[in-house]
Amino acid sequence: MSLGVLTEQQTCWFWSGSDSGPGSGPGSGCFGSRQAEIGSSSQGGGLTLSQTPSPAAKLFPLSCDPVRFCSVLRHHVRSRLHSSQEAGPGRGVRNQLQRGSVPEPELRGPARAVPLLRAAFLRPHLPGRTRISGLQGTGSELPQDPRSHLEEAQGDCWLLAAIASLTMNEFVMERVVPTDQGFGDNYAGIFHFQFWSALLEKAYAKVNGCYEALSGGSTTEGFEDFTGGIAENYDLNRPPSNMFQIIKKALEAGALLGCSIDITSAADSEAVTRQKLVKGHAYSLTGAVEVNYRGRQEKLVRMRNPWGQVEWTGAWSDGSSEWNYVEGDCPHARSEDGEFWMSFSDFQRNYSRIEVCTLTPDAIDDNSVKHWSVSTFDGTWRRGSTAGGCRNHPYTFWTNPQFVIKLDEEDDDPDDGEVGCSFVVGLIQKNRRKLRKQGEDMHTIGFAIYEFHGQREVHLDKNFFLTHAQTARSETFINLREVSSRFKMPPGEYLIVPSTFDPHQDGDFCIRVFSEKQTETVPCDDPVSANLSDETVSDGEVDSGFRNLFTKLAGADMEISAYELRTIMNKIVAKRTDIKTDGFSVETCKVMVNLMDDSGNGKLGLGEFATLWKKVQTYLSIYKQNDSDNSGTMSTPEMRVAFKDAGFSLNNTIYQQLVARYSEPDMTIDFDNFVACLTRLEMMFRIFRKLDAHQSGSIELDLNQWLNFAMI
Repeated sequence: MSLGVLTEQQTCWFWSGSDSGPGSGPGSGCFGSRQAEIGSSSQGGGLTLSQTPSPAAKLFPLSCDPVRFCSVLRHHVRSRLHSSQEAGPGRGVRNQLQRGSVPEPELRGPARAVPLLRAAFLRPHLPGRTRISGLQGTGSELPQDPRSHLEEAQGDCWLLAAIASLTMNEFVMERVVPTDQGFGDNYAGIFHFQFWSALLEKAYAKVNGCYEALSGGSTTEGFEDFTGGIAENYDLNRPPSNMFQIIKKALEAGALLGCSIDITSAADSEAVTRQKLVKGHAYSLTGAVEVNYRGRQEKLVRMRNPWGQVEWTGAWSDGSSEWNYVEGDCPHARSEDGEFWMSFSDFQRNYSRIEVCTLTPDAIDDNSVKHWSVSTFDGTWRRGSTAGGCRNHPYTFWTNPQFVIKLDEEDDDPDDGEVGCSFVVGLIQKNRRKLRKQGEDMHTIGFAIYEFHGQREVHLDKNFFLTHAQTARSETFINLREVSSRFKMPPGEYLIVPSTFDPHQDGDFCIRVFSEKQTETVPCDDPVSANLSDETVSDGEVDSGFRNLFTKLAGADMEISAYELRTIMNKIVAKRTDIKTDGFSVETCKVMVNLMDDSGNGKLGLGEFATLWKKVQTYLSIYKQNDSDNSGTMSTPEMRVAFKDAGFSLNNTIYQQLVARYSEPDMTIDFDNFVACLTRLEMMFRIFRKLDAHQSGSIELDLNQWLNFAMI
């Protein structure tokens, strides 16, 4: 889950003011064919984009720091944003953009990737249709500190807070932004001055598809993507009694922490309180200490605002009088810009929630830190097969993927009065931000936990969940990327069922279990097997009535082809009112003939047809038995039960494929598709058994064999 190594190419774009034409000389920057120009324009001192720089635009010498240049661009747009505050957070630049039906020629190419304007581009990798106007300069001086981590207009303070916390762990930081980068052949656009945060932000946007996809999120998303850790959320309105100890232990274990203040209305977004805390804004929590203050122990926490400008002005802030009464050495009295201390009581009173990201063992470069055991599994929810929804839908809930965790050892924490095994379950829905361009967003997800005793390699059916109450569950079903909860339970086996809130919602997920002691976690799925009947009917066993019928159907050659079989089957099912079908296809009948044709001539003799007819009668009985609502069709959950009745045990992956291939758009299975599915399954199992002479469970095919069997 870690973002891993940055290999972003051509990241920095700047113009140094050279007289050379587009794409030539040092002035071309990394992109080469575009120039940016800051200076006078027809509208007076605004930001303009053009293909050819004018002499009046030579503001920077060749030696200009690219960070400082980008800061100028950032400053111009930020000035414009400040004049458009009535538009609400993140709308200042957007309100200056108009969309036309024809791309503007001056905006083709790398100009689309100007860092200033990136929040407006849904697809920065495609030729844009955005036209820029009205970005007026303010004449303000150059910012004194152009290297600060500043949030722009796209609402990704949650990401910047995660980046700020990343700097507190040097080992993790070097995993995300590798060291020893130079400007030689291996240059990958990775800078190690403070501009690295903007480059990391850009790389993260590309991973998620576009900058717009970063609008709105949780700090834990950044924590987890950068570290591969697992996050926990605590509501500070209802905190555990040992919240400060949890924070201290988490920091000592190298965890990353973030916190925020909830908003009650849109007007509260990014609103600043009297004591200079920003609502709806993500902060990093970077320290927790206890100091001797006026003869008693005072609990303090250190916060960091990624804006770097707005700081707490209450008790224990920078330069406050409280620091004068701390006994003993006090190295905490001064903090860096954007960082401040506050009492833990003020922290709980002002902040609404805290997020803790526990790191995986490979992300901790400290042998003294206690490592947690980690189990990770990927899974999918697929409409009609493995997307059963929550417990509100008992008819389909059991079809969700299932996982078993075995807890053997109890915790050995002497400070904890509870006895049991601690573990954290995290459920992440994958790649949902990328789908925002298609109008999709996060599903509402959660999970349930059941006490479980029995065979593990069995996907538990509907009866289990109708007769067993859940032991625990996620705190809530919510439309966040991850839902996680901490549990403490007696040793034993437990079943975890992740799900979306509503059934039939497609999605990919990753479920992770972090435990203080070693645990065993495995998927709970059916093994793939088939109990096939080898019973056949010989010509001599056929009664006279069936023989006479066969003679009429087969014709002079006394054999039935796939086309004749299709005519026979469709005439029979057309007379049935208790089953629904749109008729047997020639392809289905060919598969049925291939299954029963021992002679290999592509036709069925009397005994072969009698055996097939007996098999179809069995399929019809199973079909009717599992049509619980007498609709004449089977639903996809009923189909899964019908497979078992027919002797097939299939895992989730195969079941997903069968539903996708044989179900109707309304997730039902009619009789002809049911027969086609079972017939093909039986044929595939029989081919495998024939090739697996040693019953090893695996076979080896050359290309010729593979093509022969694939064409059946």
